[in-house]
Amino acid sequence: MGSSDTTIQLAHGGGGRLSQQLIQELLVPAFGPANGVLHDAALLPSPGQTLAFTTDSYVVRPLFFPGGNIGELAVYGSVNDLAMAGAIPVALSLGLILEEGLEMATLERVVQAIRAAADRCNVKVITGDTKVVERGKGDGLFINTSGIGAVERGLWIHPTAVREGDALLVSGDLGRHGVAILIAREELGFRSTMESDLAPLHTTVQELINEGVELHCLRDLTRGGLTSAADEIARAAGCTIELEEEAIPVQLQVRSACNLLGLDPLSMANEGRMLVICPASEVDRALTVLQRQNAAASKIGTLKAGTDVRNLHPVVLRNSLGVLRPLDIGRGERLPRIC
Repeated sequence: MGSSDTTIQLAHGGGGRLSQQLIQELLVPAFGPANGVLHDAALLPSPGQTLAFTTDSYVVRPLFFPGGNIGELAVYGSVNDLAMAGAIPVALSLGLILEEGLEMATLERVVQAIRAAADRCNVKVITGDTKVVERGKGDGLFINTSGIGAVERGLWIHPTAVREGDALLVSGDLGRHGVAILIAREELGFRSTMESDLAPLHTTVQELINEGVELHCLRDLTRGGLTSAADEIARAAGCTIELEEEAIPVQLQVRSACNLLGLDPLSMANEGRMLVICPASEVDRALTVLQRQNAAASKIGTLKAGTDVRNLHPVVLRNSLGVLRPLDIGRGERLPRIC
């Protein structure tokens, strides 16, 4: 870590440059993986099927927001991370950190939402833990979930599997979750019908697999949005990614809100969208599956020739005039507590 990084900042958890720095310079050297390439879920070889394992914590504010709540977010977040490795979710753990004074009715609503989301995903909550912290120390409720899933033998969906010439697709319009959370906080006086894109992705991934689409890499576009995900994959694969700005689907409401606030919709968090990387020959079949779920699913870019991983901007954006500009991930998400 740099000598100036003497304390943790909110931006360290925002999915931008400081998040990457924290992970790559502190956590990866301490715990691995040896090649430094990270995925949404770790793959664990076993005598039977390959297992995928993931964990995540949820600190969203407010607990209930347009289109979802912290309980659904906790289940779908771990299910989606497993899906990015091609895994079918099998079981979840559930850790609840409760603040003294939290209304029991609120906790009951969250627990019921967790149960309903788990049922929708056909996954069981099989173990867990509960802790209570003093009033003023926990902001109501934090949740941690860990997930285990089963991966079909021989399936390898991973950042290291991408190849020059691969196409990049997104499964729907981008940025709605981050904007919905911002509106729900009522700090800026916005009024809108905008809802989060929160949704499970595992069934869509399995449809792609069942249709025989050759998938090289999947990444759900959470903190840091498309910008952060594309940057991480480009660095892991040692390639350049060229995105077509006009092809990236962003709703007018999201674009307008971001323009007003000086935010980039491509860096806004999503909780029901993924990046799909596949051979160019597979684009039509992949889009047929994706557009059954969301008509806005689109091909948005291409992987180009290799680049030095030290390149500050391995992702570039081509505008409507054909001009390329580097896509900067910035220091971190300027909307803390969005997931």
